[in-house]
Amino acid sequence: MGQVEGKSIIVTGGASGIGAACARVLAREGAKVLVTDIDAAQGEEVVADIIRKGGSAAFLKQDVADEKRWPEVVDEAVSRWKKLDGLVNNAGVGLAGSILDFSLEDWRRQMAINVEGVFLGTKYAVKTMKDTGGGSIVMMSSVAGFVGSPRLAGYCAAKGAVRLFTKAAAMECAQFDWNIRVNSVHPGIIDTPIWTKIPMGGQQFNQPAGANALDPNQLAQIGAPLKRAGKPEDIANAVLFLCSDASSYMTGTEMVIDGGILAR
Repeated sequence: MGQVEGKSIIVTGGASGIGAACARVLAREGAKVLVTDIDAAQGEEVVADIIRKGGSAAFLKQDVADEKRWPEVVDEAVSRWKKLDGLVNNAGVGLAGSILDFSLEDWRRQMAINVEGVFLGTKYAVKTMKDTGGGSIVMMSSVAGFVGSPRLAGYCAAKGAVRLFTKAAAMECAQFDWNIRVNSVHPGIIDTPIWTKIPMGGQQFNQPAGANALDPNQLAQIGAPLKRAGKPEDIANAVLFLCSDASSYMTGTEMVIDGGILAR
């Protein structure tokens, strides 16, 4: 019997990195997982891998900032599996650059995906969950939601917004007895492909492995007391806990998984 056996859970941004790990771990533990992403090819691969291993999953292409798409995504989960028990608001983008030259276009894009996408997912998930027995919503924030970093003002602002939106949503769900828990997860330096695809000040860095590529393990040697980068599965295990009944008395709080960064 898996930890989330029979639960129906949506995972946004599930085509790679942390999102893909969340989808795989939740499916391994018995959940029926609806994976969404703008990358259809990789998203379909994740779902095919889950099914090959005996899990239950489906894929939908989704831009989380498009409000019209959200009711369709939620309805697909309910029509397939009769209910919605969980939402992992994972989809996000990291755009970096100095305040002096960071464009308003990039600021708005980051807010649209990282903040508005989270708001929309929560809105439509709560509408369904409150009438079908409740559930768990997990927000993917960051250590950047706690502390500021140079050249990451927009990203920090977005992830800080997610952190406080989580608390407000949790309080509203509790006040109206909707039986919906809302919590946030705050990764530190995690070994995912995003490190070779970070737009800096309008320039897209997509270097091959080597001296000029951003190496998460090198970054962790400098920035994390444990001196190593985390794995996507480290985050997925926290998401599994928050989606499971084992966390039934947790709402409106943060789970920090950062190798000790915020302990200093």
